[in-house]
Amino acid sequence: MVATLRAVGRPWPALAALVVALGVGAPGLLPTPAPSVVVATAPASGPVANFTAAIGRLVQLVGLAGGGILALVWARVALSWFSHDMTKKVQAKDRARDALVGTLLFIAAVSGLVYGLAHWVVTGT
Repeated sequence: MVATLRAVGRPWPALAALVVALGVGAPGLLPTPAPSVVVATAPASGPVANFTAAIGRLVQLVGLAGGGILALVWARVALSWFSHDMTKKVQAKDRARDALVGTLLFIAAVSGLVYGLAHWVVTGT
């Protein structure tokens, strides 16, 4: 698919749309996990459970805020991309590359990939 896009000469919009769709979790693009059995237990309480819940909520809020910022960045790229001015199109190509790199880094940070990589480097496991 990438070779076909390169033949056309404009791979960035299609790749950017794919990355955004994967980041949002568009239905049908990613495999769904098998259903699991949930055993009802008493709710955990205490300082550790409260801290874990607070950190989980903080990660959700950062993900939502970052998603909004990424939407604004990609909207700016799209508006410049479909302009009739050639200088804006050249700027849009550079912005699309930067936005793609930023999106990939953001997805890696929110999904825990950055934490897992740092943990592997530090502990070796």
